[in-house]
Amino acid sequence: MRVLDLTGVGDRQGFMDRCTADLGLPDWFGRNWDALADCLTDLSWWPAEPGGRRLVVRGWHGYAALLPREWRIVKDILRDAELFWQDTDTELRVVLED
Repeated sequence: MRVLDLTGVGDRQGFMDRCTADLGLPDWFGRNWDALADCLTDLSWWPAEPGGRRLVVRGWHGYAALLPREWRIVKDILRDAELFWQDTDTELRVVLED
C-alpha cells in the first residue's frame, strides 16, 4: 500500500512534488498529468503486492476545494489507472480517505 497525503498541497507543482515523494515515482516521471498517467499504467516501479496494489489518498478535500479543475483531472487519472489494471493479477485500487 502507498499513501498520497495531499494535506497542505496548494498548487499543481506541489501536487507533483508530493506524488514523487509519497509514491516513490521513478526518475523518468516528468511532473505533468500525462507523466502521472504513464506512471500509473506502467507500475514497474511499484512491486506487486499480495491482493494487488492499493493507493490511499488522504487530505484531498483541501486540494479539491482550492483547485477543483485540477482535482477533476487527478480523479480522472486515478480512475483510468484503476480501470487499466482492473481484472488483472496486479490490480490497482484507489481509496479516497476522508
